Amino acid sequence: MSFHENHLIERLPRKDRHHLLAMSDFIPLEPSAILSEPGGATHHVYFPTDGFISLVAMIDGSPGVAVGMVGREGMLGVQVVLGINTAPLHSLVQGAGNAWRTEIVLFQHELERSPALRRGMHTYLYVLMAQLVVSAACLRFHVLSQRLARWLLMTQDRVRSDHLHVTHEYIAFMLGVRRVGITTAAAAMQREGLIEYRRGHLMVLDRKGLEAEACSCYASDKQKYANFLVQH
Repeated sequence: MSFHENHLIERLPRKDRHHLLAMSDFIPLEPSAILSEPGGATHHVYFPTDGFISLVAMIDGSPGVAVGMVGREGMLGVQVVLGINTAPLHSLVQGAGNAWRTEIVLFQHELERSPALRRGMHTYLYVLMAQLVVSAACLRFHVLSQRLARWLLMTQDRVRSDHLHVTHEYIAFMLGVRRVGITTAAAAMQREGLIEYRRGHLMVLDRKGLEAEACSCYASDKQKYANFLVQH
């Protein structure tokens, strides 16, 4: 896979891949940029290459809670595959990087033209739906320390680095909890030697230990991705 491709694009036959990239723009993903709002019109789809996007559910004017992530493995705007141009979630850039951006009209035309693209999008839609369902259950049944470990692992997977630039305030926003809860959970992880945190800079020291700390939702997400988007 080249630097300028994400997994969904890389899986396409060469002709289809080049056709899609020719109608797309390679753009930077700026930190904290909002790419969609619930109920808003979808104008573009995004295929991140080395940045990633958080999907946030907003309820009754609340600050929201992260229910999914889109990185190099996926795309933002997959609802257009169903013929729906309305965004269901608030999405913002969490990890700076780049993405291929395609106008929705051009992308829909390419969906009609390319059976391979349709198959890939249908499979990814299923995997993303499964991720959202797991996140909903995780919010209800798993304790904060487990959810924090899962979020850190998911973030690390997309950043592809042991170094994460995040604050306790931002993690609290993503997980829909108070900052003090994150501070307590992160302090416990630091005492256990799993992470090191200083002034907005977090370093993963023991990934295996962090995987053991995380709830089963992390492994479930990875298994679904492997089963449906790697082996097919």
